Amino acid sequence: MPTARLSCQALVIGSGIAGLTCALELADAGFDVVVLTAGEEPDDGNTAYAQGGIVYTSPNDSPSLLEKDIRKAGWDHNYIKAVRFLARQGPAAVKDILIDRVGIPFARKTGGPELQDGEAEFDLTREGGHSVFRVLHCADYTGRAIMDGLIKTVQASTSIRLLCGRTAVDLITSHHHTCALQFRYQRVNECLGAYVYNNATGVVETILADFTVLATGGIGRIFQHTTNADCCVGSAITMASRAGASLMNVEYMQFHPTALYHRSKRRFLITEAMRGEGAILVNSAGERFMTRYDKRLELAPRDIVSRAIVEELHRSDEECVFLDCRTVPHDLPTRFPTIYKQCLEHGISIMKEPIPVVPAAHYHCGGVLVDLAGRTSLERLYAVGECSCTGVHGANRLASTSLLEGLLWGHTAGEHIAQQLHRRKHAEKLLLASIRDWQHPGGRHDEDPALIAQDWATIRNTMWNYAGLMRTEMRLKRAADDLNSLVLHLVEFYKRTPLSKPLIDLWHGSCAASIVAMSALRNKESKGCHYVEASA
Repeated sequence: MPTARLSCQALVIGSGIAGLTCALELADAGFDVVVLTAGEEPDDGNTAYAQGGIVYTSPNDSPSLLEKDIRKAGWDHNYIKAVRFLARQGPAAVKDILIDRVGIPFARKTGGPELQDGEAEFDLTREGGHSVFRVLHCADYTGRAIMDGLIKTVQASTSIRLLCGRTAVDLITSHHHTCALQFRYQRVNECLGAYVYNNATGVVETILADFTVLATGGIGRIFQHTTNADCCVGSAITMASRAGASLMNVEYMQFHPTALYHRSKRRFLITEAMRGEGAILVNSAGERFMTRYDKRLELAPRDIVSRAIVEELHRSDEECVFLDCRTVPHDLPTRFPTIYKQCLEHGISIMKEPIPVVPAAHYHCGGVLVDLAGRTSLERLYAVGECSCTGVHGANRLASTSLLEGLLWGHTAGEHIAQQLHRRKHAEKLLLASIRDWQHPGGRHDEDPALIAQDWATIRNTMWNYAGLMRTEMRLKRAADDLNSLVLHLVEFYKRTPLSKPLIDLWHGSCAASIVAMSALRNKESKGCHYVEASA
């Protein structure tokens, strides 16, 4: 298979809020950055789907109050230093980057007093687990607005090369891919870039970099029902694990309580902000059932609301519950235009009838272990956004903290890498020159779309039924055994078959699913998103 080589000072794999923020920080510092995205457009990830908003602050808020809310939602399984860092530095990052630099048009109050800058106050909303109204939003398309602004800013930079239609295959490391023996004897293993599949040409490109940043998003696509984009198959945890980087909390998968119940490849999200504005959950009998489960009712943390819905479905033998937003004191088409339009397309008028909803796999609280600068345990490798584990979310994510985490750690990682490059901490030229281009022994063109589809069905059904919202030790053992067998089978298939994007995605997804199932099986403590039912 033909190859191509290129080099840069920083390689960012992923183009969501975390990856693009990191790239902008590096470009502003004067460095050459390559950003990869697997889709044909840079906005194909989860950020563009984010509806509710991003955590900011309000006059009656404080870092200590936000920290308290995050830790309570996360079952106090959080890394306190990371939570404190987010609570203290996050709002300033929102103002400096999104408001002042990128100019995101967050909603403002109408008819109220103007601030010193002549602008009206922000129209803050509230979501589950929050003590106060502190969430900035752009109606119900906040992620879309943020991505539009970031992409425009990135495309205006002459220091950033944005390469679409590129699927990362594997990370390049000094211990695994050099042809010079002396570098394998070095104690420290270093990440030196990635092998990348060009979706259009079928060429595996060797991209060498002084520093590499994983920003590939989550793992929702390994579950049968998910709100996630197609690209979210767990590629970062698969590649990082193979390269030798540490993972953390990968068993903690958050399910969103309210995804639109309909037949679709991707479940459409009904934002939690709708419940924050007054919408209530009812069962098929029209009964408000959250009164039986938590005193915070619909604004309890997501893991609690999701399990309550599942319990109601078990009680009633129904396929969905309903979100009644007729109690929301707003003009619904104006406040929630995206949801209003999407529901109408499915024959649901949200001003006249409740919305059928079910839980769906939504956000991965674990991932590649990083510190406050986004550094992984592998030298020269960073991870930001949903694919990383900063420790902020603990056992369950507080709503609207994910965009803030991606923004802050993207900024911090870019800043930290820039400091290293300013100190001339470049990868050794002889080492980079010793890296082999991609070598693949396979020549049998026996890739079968039907077999790939069946393997994906096995992964997704196994994860949904055995390692999903409600887990038991027996189910997890079955999941781990079945997925390990599939991975062993795919190893042999992977070796003899030329690469393609469907095959790369399947490989990453199967490995990620196996890693999650094994981690869940090892963790005997039921907490938050990792809810294990006691044995009878």
